[in-house]
Amino acid sequence: MPLLCAALLAIALAVSHPAHADFTGRVVRVSDGDTLDVLVKGRAVRVRLARIDAPEKKQAFGWQAHQTLYSLTFHKNVLVIEAGHDHYGRTVGTIYLGRINVNQELVRRGMAWADRYHSGNPALLHIEAEARRQKRGLWANPSPEPPWNFRKRKNGDRRNWKNGNRPNAVHLAK
Repeated sequence: MPLLCAALLAIALAVSHPAHADFTGRVVRVSDGDTLDVLVKGRAVRVRLARIDAPEKKQAFGWQAHQTLYSLTFHKNVLVIEAGHDHYGRTVGTIYLGRINVNQELVRRGMAWADRYHSGNPALLHIEAEARRQKRGLWANPSPEPPWNFRKRKNGDRRNWKNGNRPNAVHLAK
């Protein structure tokens, strides 16, 4: 009986915590400035770009961020380095188009913020600072509204914002 319990526990843990796996596929849809669908083995996988936050579609520069991601990736084969899943169940990852890190490229062009809560990547913050200095993209505006503030203002406080439960909270692999 103890062996059976141990086996069932192992199976439950394996199913509830799937291993992160990198994958390649063709981009078949771009939802907004930081989310796209990658076709993998006949199935579309929704991917939220890791460690960045682009303006919402109805926000200033939202459409430009969407168009930039679209022009960089749509109908192109990409490599996704999976970092985990967000609370919506989307895969979170870094997108590579050849040698181009698309996540960094969006920040470089001033189409997204480096994520201050999950980044752990000083290089992204440096890239953002350079885009600000050069007044690229959304940084042409002297005081652009960060998307997390836009969402909070638009959605009100109906979500639990305490303990890091922000709408863009991501559970990254260690």
